[in-house]
Amino acid sequence: MKVQQSQNVLGGVLRACSMDPETGFYRDGHCRTGPRDTGSHVVCAEMTEAFLEYTKRQGNDLMTPRPEMDFPGLEPGDRWCLCAARWREAMEAGVAPPVVLAATSEAALKAVDLEVLKAHAVDAPSSDDSSPDA
Repeated sequence: MKVQQSQNVLGGVLRACSMDPETGFYRDGHCRTGPRDTGSHVVCAEMTEAFLEYTKRQGNDLMTPRPEMDFPGLEPGDRWCLCAARWREAMEAGVAPPVVLAATSEAALKAVDLEVLKAHAVDAPSSDDSSPDA
């Protein structure tokens, strides 16, 4: 089954979020979603210590490696596809990690306004956001 090309929140081609560690619900490096992704892992975020500690307190420890799940554990600076609702929750708590707009799926806009994402972006919108991934 071929994965459908997705768009990012800027209307361009969805860029890869991270290949090391390999992220995404489908572990293809992209923040794509589909019917089985009940958490909607569509926000590409750059991890911070504050966010990692916050999400651990919420019951989702992203720092501890889980070899049985082929999960290396995350460190500040790693990029990871987050659930849109968890990112919004962290934003409301003042600990939202920065967002990579070009790698954040347009599906995130169901949970978070584009202007809010832009205010937390590490990448500025560019005229090149619609070109194919190299």
